[in-house]
Amino acid sequence: MVAKFFHDSYKKRDSPELYIDAALGQLNLDENAPQATGGDQDIALTVAVHGGKGTVRQGVVRHLVVRFELPDGIHIYGPPVPDGMIATTVTIAGPEGFMVMPPELPATEKLTLPGVAELNVWHGTVDLIYPFYATGELASECRPLDVPSIDINILVRYQACTDQECLLPKTENLTLSLNLDVIDMPAIDIHTGHGQREGNYDGTAALKRLLARKIKQHPLGVPIFLAKTLWLQIGALLRKLSR
Repeated sequence: MVAKFFHDSYKKRDSPELYIDAALGQLNLDENAPQATGGDQDIALTVAVHGGKGTVRQGVVRHLVVRFELPDGIHIYGPPVPDGMIATTVTIAGPEGFMVMPPELPATEKLTLPGVAELNVWHGTVDLIYPFYATGELASECRPLDVPSIDINILVRYQACTDQECLLPKTENLTLSLNLDVIDMPAIDIHTGHGQREGNYDGTAALKRLLARKIKQHPLGVPIFLAKTLWLQIGALLRKLSR
């Protein structure tokens, strides 16, 4: 099994569990991670966080998994669908700094019914995956956590059908409470005292070399970074005062 992972920033990185999934070629949900259930006696719906035992950390990508378990003869629709039919949609809402990436959806199968356009369907166990991560507005490496946990809302809309008839469309509104977590930082003066987990290794020499390279390449980079950090700290203070 070969897999490649790319991100647009060094601060964005994947959970170790995602590499294990790639190696095994399957996704195994952690029963102890946050999850909520819906559906009915025929269709099981589970919404769960995969990776890091469900914690949210700055830049670390977790997976929100929306899992359908459909009995034989039942399918749900992927977009697009003809007028009058309901495609499966998932809408995720969280606080400022909670970022949802484009979904990773399984391939659909084609279904052709008499008098109906060709349809895109899923059947069996269907995992719709929505990667997410926290930015510095929510969980920063430069300050203690503002709050210990957050709630995210997941709105799932779908319509289950057989080859002969469709059931009524359903809308499931589920909420997950996720714990925020700090990140592991090297023992560098600029990071100490910010409420992060400080390592037992001194990264000061490496930081000095990095800053020298950055200043040479972008002379205005340091003042811009300091201004942004100050802005984030002011924003965190205003959020605390507004509660």
